[in-house]
Amino acid sequence: MHSITDVEIQALTLRAEDIRESIIKMLLEAKSGHTAGSLDMADIFTCLYFRLLNHNPEHPAWKERDRVILSNGHIAPVLYASLAHAGYFSVSELKTLRRFGSRLQGHPHRESLPGVEVTSGPLGCGLSQAIGMALADRIDNHKPERYIYCLMGDGEMNEGQVWESLLHLGKFKVNNVITIIDRNTIQIDGYTETVLPLESLKDKIESFNLHAIEINGHDFRDIVHAVGMAKSSLDKPTVIIAHTIPGKGISSIEGDYRWHGKTPDEELAKIALKEIRTLRGKITHGEA
Repeated sequence: MHSITDVEIQALTLRAEDIRESIIKMLLEAKSGHTAGSLDMADIFTCLYFRLLNHNPEHPAWKERDRVILSNGHIAPVLYASLAHAGYFSVSELKTLRRFGSRLQGHPHRESLPGVEVTSGPLGCGLSQAIGMALADRIDNHKPERYIYCLMGDGEMNEGQVWESLLHLGKFKVNNVITIIDRNTIQIDGYTETVLPLESLKDKIESFNLHAIEINGHDFRDIVHAVGMAKSSLDKPTVIIAHTIPGKGISSIEGDYRWHGKTPDEELAKIALKEIRTLRGKITHGEA
């Protein structure tokens, strides 16, 4: 679980670009939604759904499944695209994002779509939900142990409930909750270190009796290794701080906080799709 081959990395990289392409198309069609975070988390979601998760798209309610809790629900496009490409529903349905009556609501709704574990939107709640699920499994003596992945944004850590949850995570040693923080350094009002500084985030998290691992959130080796380390940790739960580039894959918007909740127009979408397809071609021919 701690290692990954070059062939696997190439396959995951191509899949991540497919997911980014779907995200761009979805957001262009909807003319509403969140671009930067959805794009920068494509690699992590790809690694989860196509490498790490114990799940079954044909049976979404399978009792033994691992669970993915998306706390920062505004990046729903990357969750929806990942679920569709993994086979939970048709990729063609992605074009209905945010339409009236669509199953693909602006924020995930648990009862609307297969594979969506929790309703999210109000920030700060996901880790509490993940811990609650894990403690329920403990009470039920659920065997074998399943893993519950909680995905969060760094701007979301402005919410006090997150820190209360981290206290509980360390206190009750909920080791089968693997928390992944998207450390893209942006939020809707600006850069996190300007709005409400988080650093040193690793030191803060470790002070809660937790392990903290910093990784490159676009490096599949880093992602696989960190999750493997988290699963091997028996003394403390693990929080993975994934450093990412907001808007990853579209050079003209990468790193710009203004794209947190902004969508591409037709001209930018055309440029973005060309970039993605060019990169995909290079990967296929071993040039990237």
